[in-house]
Amino acid sequence: MSLIVDASVAVKWFAAEENSDRARALFASGEALVAPDLVLAEVSNVMWKKLRHGVLLPDQVKMAIRRLPQYFEQLTPIGELVERASELAVALDHPVYDCFYLALAERERLPLVSADGRLLALLSRHKRIEARRL
Repeated sequence: MSLIVDASVAVKWFAAEENSDRARALFASGEALVAPDLVLAEVSNVMWKKLRHGVLLPDQVKMAIRRLPQYFEQLTPIGELVERASELAVALDHPVYDCFYLALAERERLPLVSADGRLLALLSRHKRIEARRL
């Protein structure tokens, strides 16, 4: 089975955060992990922020950014998802960044795995997209 993974999970592969062990176990499980290619920008931005706050070293950030694409079986171009992501953002009154993951999950009929509590609460009311807490 394949799973959609958002940036809140992917960051945990490289930075010690709450439930990083679960994120690493998800990757090690052998499930095919899929995401919009936006995940590369989002995770890279979080890595940069962690570098600025002294949480990560430059070499750790460089390694994470280099290895990140290898964690995914498929990275879908956001151009394929932008129309639906925008519609979902308006309908759900939620940032479009997150809605790219929702649009992909909806289109592929795959569960979304997230550590984002706000997003998961929203999806508990939107039954067309299956969401799983990391």
